[in-house]
Amino acid sequence: MDTIWVQSGLRDTKPKYKAVVAMIRDQIASGGLTVGEKLPPVRDLAWRLQITPGTVARAYTVLTDSGVLHAEVGRGTFVSDPTTTVDREAGELPLNLIEIDTIAHDSHHDYNAVNLFSPHLPNGGQVELIRHLLAEIAQEPPSGLMHYPSRRSARPARLAMAQWLNGAPIGQFDENDVVLSHGGQNAILLVFQTILRGKRPVVFVEDLAYPGFRRAAELLRADIVPIPCDRDGIIPEALAFQAERHPEAQVLCTSPEVHSPTCGFTPMERRHALVEVARRADLQILEDDCYRMGRAEGEGYRQLAPERGWYVTSLSKSVTPALRIGCAIGPRGMSAALHRSAEHGFFGLATPILDLTAALLAHPKLPRIMEVSRLGVERYVKVAVNTLGGYDLLWRRDVPFFWLQLPQGWRATAFCQAAEKQGVQIRAAEEFACRDAHSPHAVRMAVNGGVSLNSFEAAMLRLRKLLDNPPEEIGV
Repeated sequence: MDTIWVQSGLRDTKPKYKAVVAMIRDQIASGGLTVGEKLPPVRDLAWRLQITPGTVARAYTVLTDSGVLHAEVGRGTFVSDPTTTVDREAGELPLNLIEIDTIAHDSHHDYNAVNLFSPHLPNGGQVELIRHLLAEIAQEPPSGLMHYPSRRSARPARLAMAQWLNGAPIGQFDENDVVLSHGGQNAILLVFQTILRGKRPVVFVEDLAYPGFRRAAELLRADIVPIPCDRDGIIPEALAFQAERHPEAQVLCTSPEVHSPTCGFTPMERRHALVEVARRADLQILEDDCYRMGRAEGEGYRQLAPERGWYVTSLSKSVTPALRIGCAIGPRGMSAALHRSAEHGFFGLATPILDLTAALLAHPKLPRIMEVSRLGVERYVKVAVNTLGGYDLLWRRDVPFFWLQLPQGWRATAFCQAAEKQGVQIRAAEEFACRDAHSPHAVRMAVNGGVSLNSFEAAMLRLRKLLDNPPEEIGV
């Protein structure tokens, strides 16, 4: 097989990864590479072709995503059997991710910008499964293509969502309690539209919080008040103090399982204390559970306080953000009001999306695909920790982002600007703080499974170089 790569050579094509893709496709078509044959490791092929390993890694990723190749953890990358394409598109993939050597790009290699603003999951088979289901639905959509969405047409999707949420510690609920939304952000807005009353309602948020809470509150002309937090989340005494100052406050927004941006977790003792404060102040509690990829570690607020706990989640960080599928579940007795907020706002999800939701969430292969994707995130997390672990980095193995406290000499905005000049886009802490609030000198970086591990590690190395060399200038 060694002679294949010498004889075939690369076409005079730019970018070079496309030439590698064409070369491998040609070899498969001509019989030079046969089904099941193992391709050389990234490093070896790059050496033979006299190109960078990152170029080969990108070509392997393209061919794997399209089903021409498949990778097996610990074994390598192989030529796929074209007769199994239908099964693979239905989601029957090995528990694998593309074999990529975690090495930095050649110092002379021109790198593309690596966007670490928002999590981008690795493809664990969801792309193929969604394509397959879309093709089936297009041929014979169960809900038809000439009708408005309705609660009745949405029932299979709600049932599938309820099944997908089975095991989440959010108290008793059934499909009638599930209100489908256009992603998690839309679910938050639906809850606010259902809860908030008066001309200037007040919404409590964590002092560093998912910005979507503030955006939704601002749309409804609500005032936002940040509540101080420590490593365990919102401080109960601080919440009680602000509740006394703002008796018009109506809802507390929080993310106890996976806090964005800090990767924090709120232990049960703290959750119970916050519920006591919320009951005394008559606050509703909105729990955002969109970032959790693994099993929940604690009881949710809807289970702890079923009379005031609201729950929102989405598929964005566990399946894909492209479909904009999420849901909201209200406290006891509030399902009808929550349904009205959705129906009065947008009637309901488009019927083809309802059909896709029903088929996707109930598909028996989805749990395995989600696990493959989660393991992929874990590999990116490992790369980041190995590269940046010498600094104050907060991380969790199944959370698709990291929180980095910057060393002395760096301010968050300046560090983000310097990183962008190096082709790495990250978020400063101030983006998660209220406008007039103090924010720490820290940044959040997300996993981007849309780039190879090579490219991701190279981005981490560029960030480490910045961290190792803070600016010495003093501004006047």
